Amino acid sequence: MWDLINTSIYASFLLSIAIGVIGSLIVINKTTAITGSIAHGSFGGIGFALYLGSSVILTTSLFTALLAVILAFITIRFPHRQDSLIGVIWAVGMSIGIIFLSLTPGYQSDAISYLFGNILLVENRDLIFMGIIDLVILISIIFLYHRFLAMSYDREFLKLRGINADLLYTYFLILTSLTIVMSVRAIGIILILALFTIPALIAEKFTKKFFTMMILSGVLGFVFMAGGIIISFYYNISPTPTIVIMAAVTLLLSLFKKS
Repeated sequence: MWDLINTSIYASFLLSIAIGVIGSLIVINKTTAITGSIAHGSFGGIGFALYLGSSVILTTSLFTALLAVILAFITIRFPHRQDSLIGVIWAVGMSIGIIFLSLTPGYQSDAISYLFGNILLVENRDLIFMGIIDLVILISIIFLYHRFLAMSYDREFLKLRGINADLLYTYFLILTSLTIVMSVRAIGIILILALFTIPALIAEKFTKKFFTMMILSGVLGFVFMAGGIIISFYYNISPTPTIVIMAAVTLLLSLFKKS
């Protein structure tokens, strides 16, 4: 049991890095709905992988990256209809997953675990994938920090500098899709959105600088996950909803802070 807890703590640390960087970018770019669409749409990749008997991580990564590109195209070319089209992608992705699961013989318990997640079930190979994605995220934010900042607050500035803002935005959504894949076993499709946005929303209220916001968001994400794991262990309850409830209560309390 302690081996499972140790592994889940390692997973919490690796996830907190992605939560800090990508979660903060999601909040300041107001792409929560897009992230939710990618997260729920990723079920299509999971269903497809289980049907083919292929690697869930690889197949879902490719599937969600494709969704990210489609959603980037939609939001750039059809901004006046993006809310409706985002909902369509959300539903279509889930539907694809359900269809392929219905075609897959036998009871697919793995599919249910991906929906609700359980950080205690994270395996060593998941940790390796998380580490790789974290490395990509950290390298991206180090070299593209000012461009991401400009993309979030002043895209016209990027265009004046001759930088392709649309391409950068698409890359950001692809990074988001990969963080979803790395999180899906631990957090679950249904609750991913909460854990990636709540820490960033809290951090935003306590700092004026984006760099500090990312760090504080990551620290909060780790505290929520570690705390949820400990509480779930002692009270024999599911860790993921415990983590989300802890985060939500903290967000509620933070709302009383004066700006």
